[in-house]
Amino acid sequence: MGYDLERFVGYVNEGLLCCVCRDVLERPLQAPCEHAYCSACISSWLIHHRSCPEDRLPLDVGSLKPLYRYMRNDLTRLQIRCVNAGQGCEVVCSLESLHAHEDECQFAFVSCSNTGCPVQVERRGLEAHLSECNFRKDCPNGCGHTLLSPDQSQHNCVAELRVEVEMLRAEMLCKLEEVRREMESRLDSQRRHMVQKESQLRNEVEELKGQLSRVMCDMRALLGAERMRRQELAEAELEKRELLELLKGLQPIRGQLPLDQVAGDLHSEPIKQQQREATLHASSLSLQSAQAVNTSGPPPSPQLGEGARKGGTRSLTLDCIKRKSREVTVI
Repeated sequence: MGYDLERFVGYVNEGLLCCVCRDVLERPLQAPCEHAYCSACISSWLIHHRSCPEDRLPLDVGSLKPLYRYMRNDLTRLQIRCVNAGQGCEVVCSLESLHAHEDECQFAFVSCSNTGCPVQVERRGLEAHLSECNFRKDCPNGCGHTLLSPDQSQHNCVAELRVEVEMLRAEMLCKLEEVRREMESRLDSQRRHMVQKESQLRNEVEELKGQLSRVMCDMRALLGAERMRRQELAEAELEKRELLELLKGLQPIRGQLPLDQVAGDLHSEPIKQQQREATLHASSLSLQSAQAVNTSGPPPSPQLGEGARKGGTRSLTLDCIKRKSREVTVI
């Protein structure tokens, strides 16, 4: 007999129905005329007949063969309800996995394992039944083992307890092995993470070293510029002091000139004016020649820069002022 068509969910192709029982094929076989039957149905049919039940062509057991592969695939993909749906099972699975489910279905009726007990209960209630079954027999020596056989002479408390201890030991070893593997996996993961972190930190340290070296170079350049600036300030302060001393030396000389000399100076003012113009012209020529020498000479050092050029100009100006002061003193 095949599977009841009412148990299936969805459409079932006519080619998957048995030609004898008209149910869905169970352990199907196929005749040379390509008609398919359940294995049990065609075996019962051929006991009394020697022809195909569909087209009456000659048929025997030796000519039967397995179903085509594509038909077997279509058959195994059909969705079917559990045989225990009437007891409350709501599982719908493929026909291929039906037997595996029914062997473990909690709604299936099973017989009590105690000898002599005729009760059949659902698999989900078997444990509760065994705990209160009237045919249940415990060891009289107090080992706690349930005697399933009326022959108590075959029971050995020490052997039973040893078996239980070995089972517990094996279970504990399995758990310890699982814990060990899990810890090793975690340690490997932490180790890989630490290696990646160490590489990242090394890269950051190298980058910081490069930045520090660049900052040190900038600091050295700034310190050099600061030393040059302080040197220029010291030179300017020195020139300032020399100018002040020259000015202080010129003031008494101008105050001590007699009136006759002043009057003579007034009469000889045109001559002195010409001398001054000649002196200024010579000074300008000397300044131009000095500037030409500075221009044609080697370029100033990058460390001195603008400050060196300004210092040279100030030195020329100071020399001109000193020369003028000496001329005035001589006059």
